[in-house]
Amino acid sequence: MRVSRPAARRRTDRRPQGAGFLIRRAHFFSAASAALLTFALAAPPAHAALPAGFASVDLEALTSTELRERIAHGATTVIVPIGGTEQNGAHMLLGKHNVRAHVLADRIADALGNAIVAPTIAYVPEGSIHPPAAHMKYTGTISIPDAVFEGLLESTARSFKQHGFRDVVFLGDHGGYQSDLTAVKDKLNREWAKDPSCRAHAPLEYYRITQTAYVAALKAHGVSDAEMGSHAGLADTALALAIDPSLVHADKLAGPYPAGVTGNPKRATAELGELGTQLVVETTVAAIRKETQAPR
Repeated sequence: MRVSRPAARRRTDRRPQGAGFLIRRAHFFSAASAALLTFALAAPPAHAALPAGFASVDLEALTSTELRERIAHGATTVIVPIGGTEQNGAHMLLGKHNVRAHVLADRIADALGNAIVAPTIAYVPEGSIHPPAAHMKYTGTISIPDAVFEGLLESTARSFKQHGFRDVVFLGDHGGYQSDLTAVKDKLNREWAKDPSCRAHAPLEYYRITQTAYVAALKAHGVSDAEMGSHAGLADTALALAIDPSLVHADKLAGPYPAGVTGNPKRATAELGELGTQLVVETTVAAIRKETQAPR
């Protein structure tokens, strides 16, 4: 009986290939290896899972080296969302402004495509502490002096300039400190006039649109001025519902409403609030692009 030779023996018994074939095969594998290596170096590493509550554009969700690389590759705009910690009646959480400012800043950064979102500033001027005035009359509100607030914003912007950002954008979700934002922006731009590598911006469109076009849109949907109110009413509550329904206690919407609430939030819905959030994002993105693309 004939026994087959092992495969290795059979291969050695074959006629050897020509030298040209061997050289071409060596070149092929060398080129393929080089291509794979280049691809591995060029491909961005897979990012670890994001911390709860953060998006990929959030500075707090990045390492220092990741942020440095983002800036080097063109993410040179940093958005500083500013909220505030204040009473919102019995139906809406104290952190409403902070959550809203953060979420809207993330959406604006996504739309811009070259922006990073800084940590949200939650401590803002809310009125005199002693004696208590404005929202400070109600439990949970936190207030700081205007000078402290402005100093915080100034140092924040100078830090970002140091790290290579070219545009620092202040976005304020509360009406009470809009003039502070403008004052800080103007001061920084005077300070940086001889070094225009970085500029400060405070597009008031972010807040103004909620007092103009959003109001008009709500009226077109049958909402009255009395319902809208100026604080924690339907307009304010609907925006919160559109951002995160957990900001609102639905079982408290029908009242009674304690002092500090103006308006009637009973008919507030996320759908009505989305009229405002869409306007805020679209209008603010356009304003930031216009300002950051202006000649320096």
